[in-house]
Amino acid sequence: MQATRQLNSAGQSIWLDNITRDLLLTGTLEQYIRDLSVTGLTSNPSIFDKALRHGNSYDASLHAGARPGISHDELFFQLALEDITRAADLFRPVYERTAGVDGWVSLEVSPLLASDAKSTLAQAKDLYARANRPNLFIKIPGTPDGLGAIEEAIFAGIPINVTLLFSAKQYRAAADAWLRGVERRLEAGLNPNIASVASLFVSRWDVAVAGKVPPLLENRLGIAVAHDCYRVYSQLLASARWRRVFNAGARPQRLLFASTGTKDPKALDVLYVQGLIAPQTVDTMPEGTLHAFAAHGEVGAELHPDGGDSSKVLREFTRSGVDLDALATRLQEEGAAAFVTAWKDLLGVIAAKTTATAKEKS
Repeated sequence: MQATRQLNSAGQSIWLDNITRDLLLTGTLEQYIRDLSVTGLTSNPSIFDKALRHGNSYDASLHAGARPGISHDELFFQLALEDITRAADLFRPVYERTAGVDGWVSLEVSPLLASDAKSTLAQAKDLYARANRPNLFIKIPGTPDGLGAIEEAIFAGIPINVTLLFSAKQYRAAADAWLRGVERRLEAGLNPNIASVASLFVSRWDVAVAGKVPPLLENRLGIAVAHDCYRVYSQLLASARWRRVFNAGARPQRLLFASTGTKDPKALDVLYVQGLIAPQTVDTMPEGTLHAFAAHGEVGAELHPDGGDSSKVLREFTRSGVDLDALATRLQEEGAAAFVTAWKDLLGVIAAKTTATAKEKS
């Protein structure tokens, strides 16, 4: 059996960490769904920036959508919603077959709103309504400023992909925000089954400490942090508080492993996929990683719900001088800043292309 199918059979969902118009128009995404067991998709400002910057697949839509007075932000969301809704429709059979467990696509709010919970919530509501697809996650960063918006969005009935999590502590805060929103829905007599995933970024840990730790610790930090987070996730699934909402009709917020493409060219290209196999979780993979795993990946041992040896490995990094809490904070802040940069670059590409379009019209 193909490795991707084996992974899916082991209870872990495979989502694609990419979206481009070419993927949709050429039938490639349909092929991934059919042949590689891909059951969902994520996007972010960096992905859309690359998609718009390279090639001309979006030029016709830009030409049609550009008009006096429209902001570059709004023009982007028009383009993004075209892609996202097409992808959501492709995954709709998966969504229906799994009763809403799988088949999701994700679209992120503007990272410029990260410190404004009220505006983040307003945009989340607007995008979800405009897409009009039940299998759409709105992505909101799980930063301290974003937690309030996450809780309010869940209470408002909007499925949320909590992004930019880097540690068990950050994950726990995001899970609590989701749970508060669900509990408030129960208190208000509303349906508590509002889907959510919590996205833990993995490979950036190893990039951050590369060359700064003993050779035996190279490329081990990301998996250790993820395993520790899986321990907390497993504890929450078994907790009385979570079980109460499940009994009332809620469904678990799943843990999602993001940033699972190997960055070190000397390391195994499927290092994080093979090291993070766990049921009732999601692994969102870049295209290259997806193809590599399909070609030569192996489905081996699953993560231990008790964390396995992750505590021991993390202590070794601490003894080597790595301040894990400080690094988690730094990685989250850098991730948020990188999304802002990508967003501004994206709007710059749209501005340049719309300017060229205006000249052509004149």
